[in-house]
Amino acid sequence: MKIVIIGGSGLIGTKVAALLRNQGHDVVQASPSTGVNTLTGEGLSGALAGAAVVIDLANSPSFAPADVLSFFKQSTSNLINAEKATGVLHHVALSIVGIERSPDNGYFPGKVAQEDIVKKGGVPYTIVRSTQFMEFLGGIADSATVDKTVHASPGAFQPIAADDVAGFVAEAATGTAANQTIEIAGPDKKPMSDFLTGYLAATHDARTVVVDKEARYFGSLVDDQSLVPLGTAKLGRLDVKTWFAQRAKAAAEFE
Repeated sequence: MKIVIIGGSGLIGTKVAALLRNQGHDVVQASPSTGVNTLTGEGLSGALAGAAVVIDLANSPSFAPADVLSFFKQSTSNLINAEKATGVLHHVALSIVGIERSPDNGYFPGKVAQEDIVKKGGVPYTIVRSTQFMEFLGGIADSATVDKTVHASPGAFQPIAADDVAGFVAEAATGTAANQTIEIAGPDKKPMSDFLTGYLAATHDARTVVVDKEARYFGSLVDDQSLVPLGTAKLGRLDVKTWFAQRAKAAAEFE
Protein backbone atom coordinates (compact mmCIF):
# COMPACT_ATOMS: atom_id res chain seq x y z
CA MET A 1 0.00 0.00 0.00
CA LYS A 2 1.29 3.45 -0.88
CA ILE A 3 1.35 5.79 2.10
CA VAL A 4 2.44 9.42 1.84
CA ILE A 5 3.77 11.13 4.94
CA ILE A 6 3.51 14.91 4.80
CA GLY A 7 6.26 16.28 7.02
CA GLY A 8 7.99 12.96 6.62
CA SER A 9 11.48 14.16 7.49
CA GLY A 10 10.69 15.29 11.05
CA LEU A 11 10.99 13.53 14.41
CA ILE A 12 7.76 11.55 14.11
CA GLY A 13 7.77 11.27 10.34
CA THR A 14 11.08 9.44 10.12
CA LYS A 15 10.02 6.98 12.81
CA VAL A 16 6.63 6.33 11.19
CA ALA A 17 8.27 5.83 7.80
CA ALA A 18 10.65 3.22 9.20
CA LEU A 19 7.83 1.31 10.88
CA LEU A 20 5.65 1.28 7.76
CA ARG A 21 8.50 0.25 5.46
CA ASN A 22 9.28 -2.64 7.80
CA GLN A 23 5.67 -3.73 7.29
CA GLY A 24 6.19 -3.76 3.53
CA HIS A 25 4.39 -0.55 2.58
CA ASP A 26 5.47 1.84 -0.17
CA VAL A 27 6.23 4.98 1.81
CA VAL A 28 6.81 8.47 0.41
CA GLN A 29 8.31 11.01 2.84
CA ALA A 30 7.09 14.31 1.43
CA SER A 31 8.27 17.76 2.49
CA PRO A 32 9.25 21.07 0.89
CA SER A 33 12.80 19.70 0.57
CA THR A 34 11.45 16.94 -1.71
CA GLY A 35 9.38 19.37 -3.79
CA VAL A 36 6.07 18.89 -1.97
CA ASN A 37 4.65 22.00 -0.35
CA THR A 38 1.20 21.83 1.21
CA LEU A 39 1.12 25.59 1.75
CA THR A 40 1.44 26.39 -1.96
CA GLY A 41 0.14 23.08 -3.30
CA GLU A 42 3.35 22.48 -5.21
CA GLY A 43 3.99 18.80 -5.96
CA LEU A 44 0.94 17.50 -4.11
CA SER A 45 -0.84 15.83 -7.04
CA GLY A 46 2.25 13.96 -8.13
CA ALA A 47 3.16 12.81 -4.63
CA LEU A 48 -0.38 11.64 -3.84
CA ALA A 49 -0.98 9.78 -7.13
CA GLY A 50 -1.81 6.18 -6.32
CA ALA A 51 -1.69 6.72 -2.56
CA ALA A 52 -4.24 4.97 -0.36
CA VAL A 53 -3.32 6.82 2.84
CA VAL A 54 -1.93 10.24 3.67
CA ILE A 55 -0.45 11.01 7.08
CA ASP A 56 -0.30 14.73 7.86
CA LEU A 57 2.55 15.65 10.19
CA ALA A 58 3.19 19.08 8.69
CA ASN A 59 4.04 21.94 11.02
CA SER A 60 4.04 25.70 10.67
CA PRO A 61 7.48 27.21 10.02
CA SER A 62 6.49 30.14 12.24
CA PHE A 63 4.99 29.85 15.74
CA ALA A 64 3.43 33.32 15.75
CA PRO A 65 -0.26 32.63 16.49
CA ALA A 66 -1.58 34.27 13.32
CA ASP A 67 0.97 32.41 11.20
CA VAL A 68 0.11 29.07 12.80
CA LEU A 69 -3.60 29.56 12.19
CA SER A 70 -3.03 30.63 8.59
CA PHE A 71 -0.68 27.72 7.94
CA PHE A 72 -2.98 24.99 9.18
CA LYS A 73 -6.00 26.41 7.38
CA GLN A 74 -4.22 26.70 4.03
CA SER A 75 -2.09 23.59 4.29
CA THR A 76 -4.91 21.31 5.41
CA SER A 77 -7.34 22.65 2.82
CA ASN A 78 -4.83 22.13 0.00
CA LEU A 79 -4.05 18.64 1.21
CA ILE A 80 -7.67 17.53 1.55
CA ASN A 81 -8.51 18.91 -1.91
CA ALA A 82 -5.56 17.09 -3.44
CA GLU A 83 -6.58 13.87 -1.70
CA LYS A 84 -10.09 14.07 -3.12
CA ALA A 85 -8.72 14.74 -6.59
CA THR A 86 -6.34 11.76 -6.47
CA GLY A 87 -8.64 9.28 -4.73
CA VAL A 88 -6.92 8.97 -1.35
CA LEU A 89 -8.96 6.70 0.92
CA HIS A 90 -7.74 7.64 4.40
CA HIS A 91 -6.41 10.86 5.94
CA VAL A 92 -4.51 10.55 9.22
CA ALA A 93 -3.72 13.74 11.12
CA LEU A 94 -1.57 14.08 14.23
CA SER A 95 -3.06 16.60 16.65
CA ILE A 96 -2.81 17.50 20.34
CA VAL A 97 -4.79 16.51 23.42
CA GLY A 98 -6.71 19.38 25.00
CA ILE A 99 -6.43 21.97 22.22
CA GLU A 100 -9.95 23.24 22.89
CA ARG A 101 -9.25 23.66 26.62
CA SER A 102 -6.32 26.10 26.39
CA PRO A 103 -7.37 29.00 24.14
CA ASP A 104 -4.51 31.20 25.41
CA ASN A 105 -1.96 28.87 23.87
CA GLY A 106 -1.07 30.59 20.60
CA TYR A 107 -0.49 27.30 18.77
CA PHE A 108 -3.66 25.43 19.68
CA PRO A 109 -6.27 27.43 17.67
CA GLY A 110 -4.42 26.41 14.52
CA LYS A 111 -4.79 22.74 15.43
CA VAL A 112 -8.49 23.28 16.20
CA ALA A 113 -8.90 24.73 12.70
CA GLN A 114 -6.98 21.83 11.19
CA GLU A 115 -9.20 19.25 12.87
CA ASP A 116 -12.34 21.09 11.76
CA ILE A 117 -11.22 21.09 8.12
CA VAL A 118 -10.35 17.40 8.27
CA LYS A 119 -13.73 16.48 9.77
CA LYS A 120 -15.63 18.45 7.13
CA GLY A 121 -13.31 17.66 4.23
CA GLY A 122 -14.99 14.60 2.78
CA VAL A 123 -12.03 12.20 3.03
CA PRO A 124 -12.41 9.37 5.59
CA TYR A 125 -10.13 10.26 8.49
CA THR A 126 -8.48 9.33 11.74
CA ILE A 127 -7.27 12.11 14.04
CA VAL A 128 -4.64 11.01 16.54
CA ARG A 129 -4.50 13.43 19.45
CA SER A 130 -1.28 13.14 21.41
CA THR A 131 -0.01 14.59 24.66
CA GLN A 132 3.34 16.40 24.59
CA PHE A 133 6.41 14.38 23.60
CA MET A 134 8.99 13.47 26.24
CA GLU A 135 11.62 14.72 23.82
CA PHE A 136 10.38 18.28 24.43
CA LEU A 137 10.79 18.29 28.22
CA GLY A 138 14.04 20.24 27.84
CA GLY A 139 12.37 22.86 25.68
CA ILE A 140 9.57 23.25 28.21
CA ALA A 141 12.11 23.76 30.99
CA ASP A 142 13.99 26.32 28.92
CA SER A 143 10.82 28.27 28.14
CA ALA A 144 9.98 28.44 31.85
CA THR A 145 13.43 29.45 33.11
CA VAL A 146 14.03 32.75 34.85
CA ASP A 147 17.48 33.34 36.40
CA LYS A 148 18.36 29.62 36.44
CA THR A 149 15.06 28.73 38.08
CA VAL A 150 12.37 26.77 36.26
CA HIS A 151 8.87 27.96 37.15
CA ALA A 152 6.75 24.88 36.61
CA SER A 153 3.03 24.31 36.89
CA PRO A 154 1.66 21.67 39.28
CA GLY A 155 -1.02 20.90 36.69
CA ALA A 156 -1.38 17.33 35.42
CA PHE A 157 0.97 16.24 32.64
CA GLN A 158 1.27 12.94 30.78
CA PRO A 159 4.04 13.10 28.16
CA ILE A 160 4.59 10.30 25.66
CA ALA A 161 7.76 9.07 23.94
CA ALA A 162 8.11 9.84 20.23
CA ASP A 163 8.61 6.13 19.51
CA ASP A 164 5.20 5.39 20.99
CA VAL A 165 3.61 8.25 19.06
CA ALA A 166 5.03 6.86 15.83
CA GLY A 167 3.69 3.42 16.65
CA PHE A 168 0.17 4.70 17.23
CA VAL A 169 0.24 6.83 14.06
CA ALA A 170 1.44 3.86 11.98
CA GLU A 171 -1.28 1.72 13.55
CA ALA A 172 -3.92 4.30 12.63
CA ALA A 173 -2.63 4.57 9.07
CA THR A 174 -2.95 0.85 8.46
CA GLY A 175 -6.28 0.57 10.24
CA THR A 176 -9.82 1.39 9.22
CA ALA A 177 -10.76 4.97 8.37
CA ALA A 178 -13.74 5.31 10.70
CA ASN A 179 -13.98 9.11 10.94
CA GLN A 180 -12.82 9.03 14.54
CA THR A 181 -10.55 10.83 16.96
CA ILE A 182 -8.34 8.80 19.26
CA GLU A 183 -6.18 10.07 22.10
CA ILE A 184 -2.76 8.80 23.11
CA ALA A 185 -0.59 9.55 26.14
CA GLY A 186 2.32 8.27 28.17
CA PRO A 187 1.82 5.76 30.98
CA ASP A 188 2.85 8.21 33.72
CA LYS A 189 0.54 10.99 34.88
CA LYS A 190 1.73 13.47 37.49
CA PRO A 191 2.34 17.22 37.95
CA MET A 192 4.31 18.91 35.21
CA SER A 193 6.70 20.18 37.88
CA ASP A 194 7.59 16.57 38.79
CA PHE A 195 8.46 15.71 35.20
CA LEU A 196 10.67 18.77 34.85
CA THR A 197 12.40 18.08 38.15
CA GLY A 198 13.11 14.55 36.98
CA TYR A 199 14.36 15.77 33.63
CA LEU A 200 16.83 18.20 35.19
CA ALA A 201 18.11 15.53 37.57
CA ALA A 202 18.51 12.96 34.80
CA THR A 203 20.42 15.40 32.60
CA HIS A 204 22.58 16.68 35.48
CA ASP A 205 21.18 20.16 35.00
CA ALA A 206 21.89 22.53 37.94
CA ARG A 207 18.71 24.53 37.53
CA THR A 208 16.10 24.23 40.26
CA VAL A 209 12.36 23.87 39.87
CA VAL A 210 9.88 26.10 41.67
CA VAL A 211 6.25 24.95 41.71
CA ASP A 212 4.23 27.90 40.51
CA LYS A 213 0.46 27.78 39.93
CA GLU A 214 0.77 30.90 37.77
CA ALA A 215 3.45 29.40 35.54
CA ARG A 216 2.36 29.28 31.93
CA TYR A 217 2.80 26.56 29.36
CA PHE A 218 3.47 28.42 26.10
CA GLY A 219 1.01 31.14 27.08
CA SER A 220 -1.64 29.21 28.97
CA LEU A 221 -2.23 28.20 32.57
CA VAL A 222 -2.31 24.47 33.26
CA ASP A 223 -4.80 22.73 35.52
CA ASP A 224 -5.43 19.01 36.01
CA GLN A 225 -7.54 18.80 32.85
CA SER A 226 -5.75 21.07 30.37
CA LEU A 227 -3.18 18.79 28.78
CA VAL A 228 -4.21 15.22 29.62
CA PRO A 229 -6.88 12.90 28.21
CA LEU A 230 -10.19 13.17 30.03
CA GLY A 231 -11.62 9.95 28.65
CA THR A 232 -10.32 6.73 27.16
CA ALA A 233 -6.80 6.94 25.76
CA LYS A 234 -4.22 4.55 24.39
CA LEU A 235 -1.14 4.56 26.58
CA GLY A 236 2.43 4.21 25.38
CA ARG A 237 4.72 1.45 26.63
CA LEU A 238 7.68 3.70 27.54
CA ASP A 239 7.50 5.29 30.97
CA VAL A 240 9.72 8.25 31.77
CA LYS A 241 12.23 6.20 33.77
CA THR A 242 12.74 3.79 30.87
CA TRP A 243 12.94 6.65 28.39
CA PHE A 244 15.64 8.38 30.43
CA ALA A 245 17.58 5.11 30.68
CA GLN A 246 17.43 4.57 26.93
CA ARG A 247 18.67 8.09 26.27
CA ALA A 248 21.53 7.68 28.74
CA LYS A 249 22.56 4.38 27.13
CA ALA A 250 22.48 5.90 23.64
CA ALA A 251 24.58 8.87 24.78
CA ALA A 252 27.15 6.56 26.39
CA GLU A 253 27.41 4.45 23.25
CA PHE A 254 27.84 7.57 21.13
CA GLU A 255 30.73 8.71 23.30
